[in-house]
Amino acid sequence: MYSRDYYPIFPYYAKKTECKERPVAFPPQYQSRHPGLEYLMQPRPISENPSYRGSGKLHGQTAIITGGDSGIGRAVAYAFAKEGADLVIAYLDEHRDAEETQARIQQLGRRCLLIPGDLKEESHSSEIVRQTLARFGKLDVLVNNHANQVKKKSILDITAEQLDLIFQTNIYSFFYLIKAALPHMKPGSAIINTTSVTAYEGMKDLIDYSSTKGAIVTFTRSLALSLVEKGIRVNAVAPGPIWTPLIVSSFTLEEVSVFGTDVPMKRAGQPFEMAPAYVYLASDDSRYMTGQVLHLNGGMFTSS
Repeated sequence: MYSRDYYPIFPYYAKKTECKERPVAFPPQYQSRHPGLEYLMQPRPISENPSYRGSGKLHGQTAIITGGDSGIGRAVAYAFAKEGADLVIAYLDEHRDAEETQARIQQLGRRCLLIPGDLKEESHSSEIVRQTLARFGKLDVLVNNHANQVKKKSILDITAEQLDLIFQTNIYSFFYLIKAALPHMKPGSAIINTTSVTAYEGMKDLIDYSSTKGAIVTFTRSLALSLVEKGIRVNAVAPGPIWTPLIVSSFTLEEVSVFGTDVPMKRAGQPFEMAPAYVYLASDDSRYMTGQVLHLNGGMFTSS
């Protein structure tokens, strides 16, 4: 199941951590809970590149990251903390994962506020922003990263209830949180949305999920045009196959065992490999970029 060669571009990582093998495919596993729990995954996703050294790109800023308890959100939170940001982690109810994320952020010397709750409820977005301002006094960066997916073989199998669940979770909630946050964001602030390679490639077993990810792309481009005169940039990241709790809670045992092996790099990505793109989009380095999507997908060719 594993390649014995180390990460070719991260030899330091192999030497300094317990994760000494590069996952090319994964042990079959499944979690019935939606979304999944990171602490139960084998192997655990790699959330942090210990050779990453921050340079103060986000010094003194406050960022909200939804789905920041695990997966890509956790990795982004760690990188933001290394760049000097204080974090607000909005998540559903994965308390053990969230507390682990908070503990690491605090070890990195930054403050971290955990806010559990259902982002499908518009009132919860207002509460997240209220607590953020009460604790930190400002909001500089908003990362809409959370998502849910439920595989179905045919559109005929997608019930109205599932369709509502996926759209309310994956796109309605983005609208809600941005509407709550925007009055408190100033020129120079950044909004980053997580879309997916499925927005461009499609996926036959994830029709509703892929549709929401396509909506996020258009939402990002339209909102960027709307906010450009206010000096607020809006961009997105489109990950390819990344080893996160969403995978083990939605794919079959066989699909997990070969997950990510069909891309040109022949492996799934790890969450920490996504994080620098979010740092770039959150920081002043990307001051001349808005309405764009960064594609981190192991070499898959997409039409952006």
